Amino acid sequence: MAGYSVFAQYYDRLTANAGYSRRAEYFLALLERLGHAPGLTLDLACGTGSLTLELFQRGVDVYGVDASVEMLSEARAKCAAAGTDILFLRQNMTDLDLYGTVSTIVCSLDSINHLQGAAQVRRAFEKAAFFLDPGGYFVFDINTLYKHEFVLGNHTFVYDLEELFCVWQNHFTPAAGKVDIRLDFFQRDGRCYRRSGEHFSEYAYPLEKIELWLREAGFVQADVFDELTFDPPGETSQRLVVAARKGEWQGRWTGSSE
Repeated sequence: MAGYSVFAQYYDRLTANAGYSRRAEYFLALLERLGHAPGLTLDLACGTGSLTLELFQRGVDVYGVDASVEMLSEARAKCAAAGTDILFLRQNMTDLDLYGTVSTIVCSLDSINHLQGAAQVRRAFEKAAFFLDPGGYFVFDINTLYKHEFVLGNHTFVYDLEELFCVWQNHFTPAAGKVDIRLDFFQRDGRCYRRSGEHFSEYAYPLEKIELWLREAGFVQADVFDELTFDPPGETSQRLVVAARKGEWQGRWTGSSE
């Protein structure tokens, strides 16, 4: 998984349109719709802590985990500036090792897509299930193959922000559903620009595989929605939201909602 060592300092500026407030409201509304109180909540792959902070400010007892020390540094600074003291831990989602169980795990903005292959996804799902209370929910989103092929594809995006210029280049590999992403940053430094870069890959996984791996990990139900809605996904959905419920040592898998 990518460390985001360089990307961390620019991440919030390049994702300013991510709508973390709306996402926090949506996740809470989704959990309410499912009849589940958030309880102690883990923000898995929390990045710079924007969603963590939004949930905290809505009364959720939440803490964050991320593999990147640079992203966590940004998260700590952001939360300190907001006058909050939120716990952040540096851990990879495939090697999760919490102090105890939680009632809810949320994982947003394509973090699952950064896992490289079935073994890593299955490992992350197993870890999430292990640290969830029986009956707890694992809510995450994933980019679809449609988005990887037709939206990200082999396209190049340019961001011209104040004091920062970024070139985002993609390369799509159809057989693997993989998008290789290269970011080149040009930060103004006096009369010159200082260049730095980051590269990583994202993988799209078929929904039936996601459901299979969840079932194998101990989840007994998965409701699937189009992003930020309660509508079922369609052929052109770009991002799906999956709400998977851990079993209470009985019951059977009921699959996704229609």
